[in-house]
Amino acid sequence: MSESSAAKDNLVVRYFRDFNVLKETRREYWGIQAINVLDSTAYFAMLNIAVVSFSADFGYDDEQAGYMFTVFSSAVTIMLFFSGLLTDWLGIKRAVYVSMLGQALTRFGVVALAGMAPSGLRNTALIVMLLAMAPFTAMVQTMFQAANKRFTTKRSRGAGFNLWYLFMNVGAAAGGFVIDILYLNLGLPRVHVFTMGALFGLVAVVIALMTIRNTQQLYGPGEEADEAKDQAKAADEAKERAEGRGKGPWQIVKAVVAEPVFWRFTLLITLLLGVRAVFLYLSLLHPKFWLRVIGEDARIGFFQALNPILVIIGLILLIPILNRFNIYKMLVFGALITSVSLFIQAIPPMGGADVGEWTTTTTVIFLLVLTMGELIWSPRLQEYTAAIAPEGQEGTYLGLSMVPYFLAKTVVSVISGHMLQRWCPEGMGERLREGDVPFWDSPYAMWTILAAVALVGSLAALALRGWFTRGTELGRAPRPAEEKASAADA
Repeated sequence: MSESSAAKDNLVVRYFRDFNVLKETRREYWGIQAINVLDSTAYFAMLNIAVVSFSADFGYDDEQAGYMFTVFSSAVTIMLFFSGLLTDWLGIKRAVYVSMLGQALTRFGVVALAGMAPSGLRNTALIVMLLAMAPFTAMVQTMFQAANKRFTTKRSRGAGFNLWYLFMNVGAAAGGFVIDILYLNLGLPRVHVFTMGALFGLVAVVIALMTIRNTQQLYGPGEEADEAKDQAKAADEAKERAEGRGKGPWQIVKAVVAEPVFWRFTLLITLLLGVRAVFLYLSLLHPKFWLRVIGEDARIGFFQALNPILVIIGLILLIPILNRFNIYKMLVFGALITSVSLFIQAIPPMGGADVGEWTTTTTVIFLLVLTMGELIWSPRLQEYTAAIAPEGQEGTYLGLSMVPYFLAKTVVSVISGHMLQRWCPEGMGERLREGDVPFWDSPYAMWTILAAVALVGSLAALALRGWFTRGTELGRAPRPAEEKASAADA
């Protein structure tokens, strides 16, 4: 075995060995992970089939379905700003019950509305039901973060969050397969993905009742004393703020926006919006594109499952290795790969190839390349944010970084239906097989335009790399001594 192969094996072995510390956790942690798998399965299945269900089960056209998706996704994002306060107020145990029961009831409500005759009253009721579902969906995210911290020790916390992320992707993959099982194998209407989600919410409540008893912070040897010191420090800081000696939230924001580094950071986030939007297309554009170009038997659930399956494999094999490279270079390199992935979807059939088979093949290749880029750039974006933010302002930077993405997500959701009607309306598959669709009127033009937007932003981030890393340690390569120390650690 070569030296590089041995180093790689050691990194992978060490990755798995790190999970040994989870033996310190209580049953509450494992109950939360079981709920995590169930909730992720339900959430990603619904997210990836929502626009199709709104059209197939409620009779909405592409534009109306896009608007309905916007109502839900925007409401969830807004509620994320408040869900942490609500979770803290309720406590973890009650937050689990409230979020899971709330999701179950509102999901059952969506299914019930699908059985009603079309009317203005039903349209209004669906909007109300989606808005009512949003706070419970947002609360789930903050509840998981709080529970993962509460039910792990400081020593096991990193492994605890890593395993939570792995289980989330397991649920995302399962959600894709559920879509195909319910529709292709059982012949049920798409809306019954919501039925499954509601049932999973009830099962999650039962699991919580059986496993979540002790919600006190879990400590390892000697950690409780450290925690007491941290709490005393936090109390002192709160006292300073109360007496006007510390910075309040608005003072922190004012200090942040006065820094040139913040505006460089904001510009970078904006340039990469086209890259981040690719994952929105998987829910908003791709499902109907696959159904209309491949046909009603398109295994859209399998396509949706492929990305999280590859993420799981990549997390195990690649992340320990990619962590050794320059943060900014990996961020831009990964963004470029993600941008290029969309061009693969934009290639029209060649050499008389069947449209459905060609699209299936290009979709699989697109997802492989997309996931490779995601594994490289997505973790690096979080690292870049934490590295470039001044000490004590990391949370503010992370929060403000969501503003451009929220605006972009809202715009993409609103115009998604218009893009489908322009470039991939009903009957597009038959027209493509007949060969009477000009390229710029075809879905391949849509993917070309979206890919170009993502690529231009990534190339701009590459060209301005010196400016974006000015005054930080991100722009330089590791020194020889650091490389030797890193190799020794491996």
